[in-house]
Amino acid sequence: MYPSSTNDEAIIKRKVLLMGPGGAGKTSMRSIIFANFVARDTSNFTKTVNVENSSVRFLGNLALNLWDCGGQRQFMTSYFVLAEKEHIFSNVAVLIFVFDIQSNTRKDDLEVYKKCIECLQEFSVNAKVFVLIHKMDLLPKDQRDAVFEQRVNQLKELSFEFKITCFQTSIWEETLYKAWSKIVYSLIPNADTIRAHLNEFMNITEAEEVVLFEKATFLDISHTTQDRSLEMFSDRQRFERISNIIKMFKLSCMKSGTSLQSMRVHNSDFDAFIYEFTNNTYIMVIISDPSVQTATTLMNIRNARVHFENLLSNCI
Repeated sequence: MYPSSTNDEAIIKRKVLLMGPGGAGKTSMRSIIFANFVARDTSNFTKTVNVENSSVRFLGNLALNLWDCGGQRQFMTSYFVLAEKEHIFSNVAVLIFVFDIQSNTRKDDLEVYKKCIECLQEFSVNAKVFVLIHKMDLLPKDQRDAVFEQRVNQLKELSFEFKITCFQTSIWEETLYKAWSKIVYSLIPNADTIRAHLNEFMNITEAEEVVLFEKATFLDISHTTQDRSLEMFSDRQRFERISNIIKMFKLSCMKSGTSLQSMRVHNSDFDAFIYEFTNNTYIMVIISDPSVQTATTLMNIRNARVHFENLLSNCI
């Protein structure tokens, strides 16, 4: 079974800085992803005071130490004082900087971002940098890509040698799940090994696609698709859409005092099986071949559980 040891040596800790101007939406997105809030419940959140630390267990042995840094000017100024900046910016695995697309202090926001990058250069040169251009739903759809591209080009010029990854996000769309899935995936040790085993499982089960979701957040942590099926699954945001939909359904189950154990969706083109898999994951298996029996698919899922429990405990 998956180890439940509390031994600190068994836990992989990753420091994640969540930064950006006040009111950009940092705490709201963190609460949606990790604390089971829905978007409509975040409107009354108070502003974060100074630095709010929290530890989130992910896939059992991966601990994400989230530093949610208040974005008000008086707090931002203190982050770059000599003694404080070493404390904040040392040993950072990931910096997530959130920009409000409609901020009226854009010049100041960019200056703070530049200072963050300079501090990473000094104290955490191997950190990964993700930038979320947030509240994109407030722009007309036909303007979003052009505005986003312009902002990204500007940020690249301020990022020195850091290779930044940027996302358009909104708490009202599945774009938030896409961004956080990519962020968390970058923190998973041996992610390629997990994907290789998932690919082998896909071939054994004669599936078209297999997706592994983290149990609590329902973030997509790994997926694989048959080459022949790429045209069938043309929606590039399907994983994020599924994450959003199933997590909302899972929360509804919790509110009614039940839990999501399994789900099957059937239509004329495919069968989708969503099942509790390991202690910390759900799996989704897509079958389009009508000759593959449901009982066979379910047996394969059951038989693979122990293998993936061991795989995940060894990889993370």
